[in-house]
Amino acid sequence: MASVSYKHVQKNYGDVTVVKDLSMEIADKEFVVFVGPSGCGKSTCLRMLAGLEEISGGEIWIGDRKVNDVPPKDRDIAMVFQSYALYPHMTVYDNMAFGLKLRKTPKAEIDTRVKEAGEILGLTQYLDRKPKALSGGQRQRVAVGRAIVREPAVFLMDEPLSNLDAKLRVTARAEISKLHQRLQTTFVYVTHDQVEAMTMGDRIAVLNSGDLMQIDSPRNLYEHPDNVFVAGFIGSPSMNFFDATLVGEEGKLFVDTGSFRVNVPSERNKAYEGHIGKQVVFGMRPEHIHASNFAPPNIDASPLEGQIDVIELLGHELHLYISSGKSSYVATVDTRLAPTVGNKVGLVMDVSNMHLFDKDTEQAIR
Repeated sequence: MASVSYKHVQKNYGDVTVVKDLSMEIADKEFVVFVGPSGCGKSTCLRMLAGLEEISGGEIWIGDRKVNDVPPKDRDIAMVFQSYALYPHMTVYDNMAFGLKLRKTPKAEIDTRVKEAGEILGLTQYLDRKPKALSGGQRQRVAVGRAIVREPAVFLMDEPLSNLDAKLRVTARAEISKLHQRLQTTFVYVTHDQVEAMTMGDRIAVLNSGDLMQIDSPRNLYEHPDNVFVAGFIGSPSMNFFDATLVGEEGKLFVDTGSFRVNVPSERNKAYEGHIGKQVVFGMRPEHIHASNFAPPNIDASPLEGQIDVIELLGHELHLYISSGKSSYVATVDTRLAPTVGNKVGLVMDVSNMHLFDKDTEQAIR
């Protein structure tokens, strides 16, 4: 078990910079998730930590040891790949034991570790099977089991659930989270799925084009995004954004989108007053836009009206795609509403949950 440190780490492929000056600390026993769109550098960050990619600059530390020049086999890490990379001609038992055999671990210890891992992962009855006789979820557990028996200081997982169907992914997420709690080992996990990141990580590192945009707890990323990218990437459906102007009238502030305007809560006046008259980006999550008839009591509401363009009923929630003037946005409303495409609907925005970003820098205004 060990902490992990990235200190001004860079990765270049010729003239192309894939990771730019990454600095972050991962505490011992912490579960940290790298998340971001394809090509953002998240898998490269993991592979540099594993020693599978050479770094172009900076330092990587595992515990109190700098590992820049340490070969992968000596870094005390275990990695689970997206493809699982199981040996098809070997049984589950032999797949899990293979790494230990290479290290010349005594047979009795190998047997104990493999059987313990099999029990933890519910694989005991499958130890004599070969991978072709297993489901996708079972193969994924074998790949995790192969990592567990190594008893590494750090677990690395590179999109291990991407080959599973939607229902099995939900189950597997919970299994990996419980495994982390049981093993009490440092986990570094890579995914492009923000739902996986939000449900599994103690902290989430959001990457975009090689830049670390923000690292924080899931709640803080959702409630207090540092910039437009994080605000739009975290949350489903994505946050609505409007180009707007911040207007001051008679001691009150308003956000004017040209199609509608909403009032700014008075407690935010001091934070926002420096941007009066300036172009801003106004953000509002769909779940904070309510149908007027079913709005929660005692919210700081700003009313508006829109036309329904598309309706999506997901059973537990209802998504409305709305047009108000030239603005289009999504509202997640109470399922008791009976909307019709093309009709007008009265809405309220809970402005206590509004977000405002600088138009030029795209950084949050606070």
